[in-house]
Amino acid sequence: MLGKLYRKWARKDDGVTAVEFSLLLAPYMMLTLGIIEMSLMFTSASLLEGATNSAARLIRTGQLQQSASAPEEAFRDALCSYKMAFLDCNDIQIEVQRLDSFGDFASAAAQFDEDGNMVSRGVAPGGSSDRVLVRTAYRYHIMTPIVGSLLTGGSGSKLFMSTIVLQSEPYDFDGAV
Repeated sequence: MLGKLYRKWARKDDGVTAVEFSLLLAPYMMLTLGIIEMSLMFTSASLLEGATNSAARLIRTGQLQQSASAPEEAFRDALCSYKMAFLDCNDIQIEVQRLDSFGDFASAAAQFDEDGNMVSRGVAPGGSSDRVLVRTAYRYHIMTPIVGSLLTGGSGSKLFMSTIVLQSEPYDFDGAV
């Protein structure tokens, strides 16, 4: 009698779809949220790179050096005028340093505090035909906590950096045509 009841119960397939769905829902949601989070991260990193490149153009052409009495504010204004949907412009660290040669880039490594944030050495854009290091950093905070801990190793944030080394144009002219 018990064997007959067991065989009858084993043949029933009511609810199989619900059980399969419940087993696959968690991995599917994690995968979907991970894809969305990674997309937001890559978009934010790309926006930082584009904004840095756009603002560095002011240094490359000499506009920043010739017109700004406060170069850090002018550079930040140029950086923030770029359409940055996912970044808080006030949280971007800026560093602009004059280099003696392009080879000095290796000795001008970024410095970090104990929390892993970049420590800026200020904004000194140099002059005409100078080699200049432009570096920006932004700490991106993960929006999804469970997926974020997997993507960041538990810290919940990622540091994005953009570095450009350029030579400014010879914009100092003596008035001769």
